[in-house]
Amino acid sequence: MAFIKKPLRKLVEGGTAAETDSYIDLGELTFEDESPLGQAAQHWVRVAEIYRYEDVGDLTTHVYNGDMLLIDFTSLANDELALKRITSDLKNVSRDTGGDVAAVGKNWLLVTPSGVKIDRNKIKGTY
Repeated sequence: MAFIKKPLRKLVEGGTAAETDSYIDLGELTFEDESPLGQAAQHWVRVAEIYRYEDVGDLTTHVYNGDMLLIDFTSLANDELALKRITSDLKNVSRDTGGDVAAVGKNWLLVTPSGVKIDRNKIKGTY
């Protein structure tokens, strides 16, 4: 909290807040008992767009490495053959890793690695 009070105190006393020592580099910010930002996770949720069938090989390596993959296939929504080939390959990857694959929304697929299953039932809020 001290880093917030100091610039505010300067403003109240008639000073300016635009001093070089009053800025905080969020990339270097760490908290007690925590590693630096961006390095604490063992697995990631990766978001990808796919434009052609040949991109599947590059995307599936993330699933084999233990990451979840959320794929936007909007650009291929009208190409039924490419979609069938892509979903077939993604099903094989999920079978190989012991994970799961499901459509999420109109043009999104979710592929998960081992130990993560997708619940097909929606959780609905109250009106």
